[in-house]
Amino acid sequence: MKNDIILAGVGGQGILSIAAIIGYAAVESNLYLKQAEVHGMSQRGGDVQSHLRLSSDEIASDLIPQGKADMIISVEPMEALRYLPYLGPEGWLITNTEPFVNIPDYPDEEAIMQEIKKLKRNVTLDAGKIAGELGNKKSANVVILGAASPFIDIPFALLEDAIRKLFGRKGEEVVAINLDALRAGREVAKSEINS
Repeated sequence: MKNDIILAGVGGQGILSIAAIIGYAAVESNLYLKQAEVHGMSQRGGDVQSHLRLSSDEIASDLIPQGKADMIISVEPMEALRYLPYLGPEGWLITNTEPFVNIPDYPDEEAIMQEIKKLKRNVTLDAGKIAGELGNKKSANVVILGAASPFIDIPFALLEDAIRKLFGRKGEEVVAINLDALRAGREVAKSEINS
């Protein structure tokens, strides 16, 4: 088993939370885990990316070579495109469709989505809208993780347990919202790949 994942987004969108949830679940699955340093967090609204490697065998490097990632999980569509050179030919791109417009010359949103839709394996969803309907737009990152969950070789129940563990100190309501967000994202992905 091996999953090489690029996490991409903008500072403040919850990339570290996605990595923590996957990481906790990976450890509970007795998998090896390496995560490269997260870049871009020093500036809220700046480009953020991290390499996350999971394997049943020991992992030599924490960096994923270009063209070898099994998946890109992105909470921002333009950032998804930025890291496409890392995606392997059979890799999945899971991305939010809602842009985080933080620069004056942000590219045309329709053009971004056209590029994403050219990929053979992609799941796109408006995670902010889904999270908002569930009661907390801040859980959009967990909606994206839920959409990626069918393609991560970790039992879904362990991702749920990781949410309970990581968000438990924030109270039952926060845990419940994030569990709902995870499940809602997973349902979107399952319906897209079955259609």
